[in-house]
Amino acid sequence: MDRIVILDGYTDEPAGLGVPPYLDVYPRYVAGAVWSVDNSIDIRYFTIDQVRANWAEFMKVSNESKVLIVIAGIVTPGKYLGGEPIKLDEIEKIANVVNRPIKVLGGPVARFGYGSAGGTIAIPRSRFQRYYDLVVTGDLDLVIHELVRNNYQVSRVSPAMVHNDYKLINEFAVLGARIVTQHPNYGKNLIIELETYKSCPRYITGGCSFCATVRYGPVKYREVRAIVKEVEALYGLGVRHFRLGRQADFYTYMAHDTGKLDFPRPNPEAIEELLLGIRNVAPELETLHIDNVNPGTIYHWPRESIEVTKVLMKYHTPGDVAAMGIETADPRVVKLNNLKVMPEEAYFAVKTISELGRVRGWNGLPELLPGINFVIGLPGETKETFRLNIEFLRRLLNDDVWVRRVNIRQVLVLPPTPLWGMADDIKQLLRNHRKYFLAFKYWVRRNFDHEMLRRILPKGTILRRVFTEAHYGNGTYARQVGSYPILVYIPARIELGKWMDVVISDHGFRSVVGVPYPVNVNDAPKRLLKYVPNMSKEILNKIIASRPIRSYEQLRSIVSDDVSKYLTL
Repeated sequence: MDRIVILDGYTDEPAGLGVPPYLDVYPRYVAGAVWSVDNSIDIRYFTIDQVRANWAEFMKVSNESKVLIVIAGIVTPGKYLGGEPIKLDEIEKIANVVNRPIKVLGGPVARFGYGSAGGTIAIPRSRFQRYYDLVVTGDLDLVIHELVRNNYQVSRVSPAMVHNDYKLINEFAVLGARIVTQHPNYGKNLIIELETYKSCPRYITGGCSFCATVRYGPVKYREVRAIVKEVEALYGLGVRHFRLGRQADFYTYMAHDTGKLDFPRPNPEAIEELLLGIRNVAPELETLHIDNVNPGTIYHWPRESIEVTKVLMKYHTPGDVAAMGIETADPRVVKLNNLKVMPEEAYFAVKTISELGRVRGWNGLPELLPGINFVIGLPGETKETFRLNIEFLRRLLNDDVWVRRVNIRQVLVLPPTPLWGMADDIKQLLRNHRKYFLAFKYWVRRNFDHEMLRRILPKGTILRRVFTEAHYGNGTYARQVGSYPILVYIPARIELGKWMDVVISDHGFRSVVGVPYPVNVNDAPKRLLKYVPNMSKEILNKIIASRPIRSYEQLRSIVSDDVSKYLTL
C-alpha cells in the first residue's frame, strides 16, 4: 500500500485561516485529490507542532512514504494561541533530512514566498526549488492529483496547474473530509474553513496594492449545493464548528454583476439558500460564522447589505465577526493604494453592522460585530495618517459604535503585488514610521480596545461554552470557538480540553478575566474567589473563615445576592 504524508505547517491568508483550532482547505483538498485516484492510499496527516513534539515518528513515517507534502504560508501574520506556524529553517531542514519520498511544497509560501512577520519583505518562492522536487505555484490539490494519477512521475506534472472551475474541487472536498479525524483538535474545538469563492470582486480594478488575494484571478463562485454537500460530509464525521471564511467578502457571494462592477450588488437570496442549506444538513452545529466583509459593499449597497445581515443573523451563531479591511483613515493613502473605502464610507459600514448586530445572543456575546483591520506602511503614509486613524477610532467610541476587535499589522510585501517593485521604499517607510506605529498601537490597546471590551462584555456577563486551551503561570487560557474569539484568562489551573461557562470579572487590553460559572465556594482557591464579580475583601474573608459552607441559607447569610448568584456548593 502506498503512503503519502501531509505536513501542515499552517496557513494564514486574507481569505483563509489554517492555524489550530482552524483547519483550512489545503489538507482536505489534497487528501481528496489523492483518494479520488486511489482510495486505498494511506494518508498520514501531521501538524508542525506534532512534528516538533515527536520528530522521530515523523521521520520514520515520511521516509516510508511515496510523497511528502508540506503546506505553509503566512500572508497575514498574527499571534496564535493554538499553534506556531512553520519557520523558514524548518521548511528547509525537513526537505534536507527526509530523503526517500518525492517532496512537494504547497500553499501560499509556494505561490507568494515566505513572510515571517508584518513589516518585512517576503523571501521569494524560488529559494525553495533547491530543496523540493515540486514547488507548487498553482493549485496544490490539482498538482497532487496529477502526480498520483501519473504514477508519481514528477516530470509529467506542471507545478503551475490551476483549476478552471470547481468541478474537481467539489469532489476532492467531500472525499478528503475524513482527514479531519487525524487533526489534534478533532472532537474538541476544531473549526473548519469553508470556501465559497476564489479571488476578489475588485480584481477588475486591480484590488488593494498590498493584497495577494486578488492575484488568484477572476472571481469563481462555488455552487451552494457543493458547499452544503461538503458540510454534510464533515458533519457526518462529527465536525460541529464551521466558518465561511475563505472569501474576500462574504456579502458578495454570488453577487450580481460580478466582473463588471468593483463593488457588485449583494445577492441575499443566494446567501440565504447557502445558510439554510448548511443548517438543514448540520442541524446541531455549534458554530457558524463568517470572516471578511468589504466595507465598500455595505456603503454602495446599504439596502441589500442590511438584508444580508438580517439573513446571516437568522442562521448563524452569536459571537460572529464581520472583519473589514479599512486599512487606513487617510484619504490620500486610500487613493494611492486603490483601497476600498474613504473614512466616511468606512464609518458608515462599521456603524451599520454595529447597530444591527449588537443584540446579545445565547452564548453571552453580541450576535454580529464589525472588526477593523489597519495596514501600516502603505505608500503615501505620513505622521498625519496615524492621527487620522486615531480620530476615526475616537469617533467610534464617542458615538458608541461597537467593534469586536482592531487588527493592526505592518504590511508584508509579497512578490505578485504592486508593492513588490517598491520594496526598498516600503522598508525605509516602515523604519521611519516605526515610532508612530508603536505609539498608535499602544493608544489603540490602552484607550480603544480596553474600553470596547468593557462595553461588549461588562462585568457579570456569562460566556457560555469556552474551551480551556493552555496553561499560563498559575492560570488557564480559554476561548469560545469562532471568528476572533475573545481570550479569557481564568486565574486557576483548570484541566485542559474542558468546556465550561465563565463569568466576566475584569478587562485587559485584548483579553478578559473570567471565573468558572458557577464557582464552587468550598473548592475554589482564595485567589480565584477574589475575582468573583462584586466580591469584597471583607466578604471573601468571611467565606474562607466559614468553609465548608453547608447550605445555601448559610451562604446567603454571608454574601449578598449580587455575589451569591455566581456561586454554588
